[in-house]
Amino acid sequence: MNRFLVAAIAALPLVTGGCIAKTAFDVVTLPVKATSKVVDWTTTSQSESDRNYGKRMREAEEREGRERKDHDKQCRRDPRHCEPYDGFVAQPGGNRPH
Repeated sequence: MNRFLVAAIAALPLVTGGCIAKTAFDVVTLPVKATSKVVDWTTTSQSESDRNYGKRMREAEEREGRERKDHDKQCRRDPRHCEPYDGFVAQPGGNRPH
């Protein structure tokens, strides 16, 4: 029994060595992985920024199209009171006051 116990204890590091080393590596690298994940969540990549800008521009152009269509419809109904369209105009950066 004593020999078997000694042999089992001697073989234990060989059998579980990879698991223990991997676990230790995972524990050591966990803070780095967690920090990088938080940075990814809180920052916007260039491709995300471009995609969001494109979406805002498409929405602005759709809005301008609807308003121009409504303006043209009003002009056809009452041409005497029709003035040049001076409503919303889609432009880069939106229609924010400068």
